[in-house]
Amino acid sequence: MWLDRIQTTLPELLKALGETAWMVGISLAFALVVGIPLGILLFVTDRGLFFQNLAVRRVLDFVVNIVRSLPFIILLVALIPLTKFLLDNTIGPTAASVSLSVAAIPFLARLVETSLREIPPGLIEAAEACGAKPLRIIVSILLPEALPGIIQGITLTTISLIGFSAMAGIVGGGGVGDLAIRFGYYRYDNLIMIVTIVVLIVIVQSIQALGNQLARKTDKR
Repeated sequence: MWLDRIQTTLPELLKALGETAWMVGISLAFALVVGIPLGILLFVTDRGLFFQNLAVRRVLDFVVNIVRSLPFIILLVALIPLTKFLLDNTIGPTAASVSLSVAAIPFLARLVETSLREIPPGLIEAAEACGAKPLRIIVSILLPEALPGIIQGITLTTISLIGFSAMAGIVGGGGVGDLAIRFGYYRYDNLIMIVTIVVLIVIVQSIQALGNQLARKTDKR
């Protein structure tokens, strides 16, 4: 009987997984395009580095900390007016991706900055002593050296976005979280809830394993 119920819900589950993938994909793309450069900027504008600008650094640091200090469910509700302005809609996975993107960008930026800070200062000083330009240092030294940490940061961001996307179901964002709430919670269907949890665990474990493997391959140590 439990197998029949799973088969009945399978189309809904596949649709929910597609919506989750769409939300996570959009927000992760924005995080990569904006978050990685933002993390680099946070690092190179700090004291003692070639683009030192403490005013810019403080402003960026303040903005990043504000977004990261808000629980995602509060951020999700707070950004409903912005979502309405941008998309003229607040329902569905595309609308939910606005809040997910805003949450993901500073999250990844901070992880990128942390990875860059693990680079021995001597490498940067040696490159500067050889006359390397700042852009050359960023491309040829900072990013390659920090790549394993950046990959791990992207992996952690992706997994966090999957968790955040589940919360988006509360406000009509769709996805696996919405499925779990509608079928597992409102209908008291523990089987569907368990299936949803198992699917999420498998997805997260697969992403983490892939991220670990890529990080190991790019680690020069």
